[in-house]
Amino acid sequence: MKVNLRYFASIREAVGHGAEAVDTAATTLGALRDELIARGGAHAESLARGKAVRVAYNQVMCDETVALTEGCEVAFFPPVTGG
Repeated sequence: MKVNLRYFASIREAVGHGAEAVDTAATTLGALRDELIARGGAHAESLARGKAVRVAYNQVMCDETVALTEGCEVAFFPPVTGG
């Protein structure tokens, strides 16, 4: 299925772009993250397990058990702090 990915902040800087459309066999957000990690390089480094990465599905924060749907938007970003 085709999904639309968005990357923010340091993740966007690491992968070199803010958005891309990908074809995936993943059925959940976690499986999609694992596919992206398997690409190696900047994706593997910035999305690595053990790194604090937040994920949103169709602009709603969620955990990685959420099921993907055709044409959905998935956004990855580091935790945000501020004051």
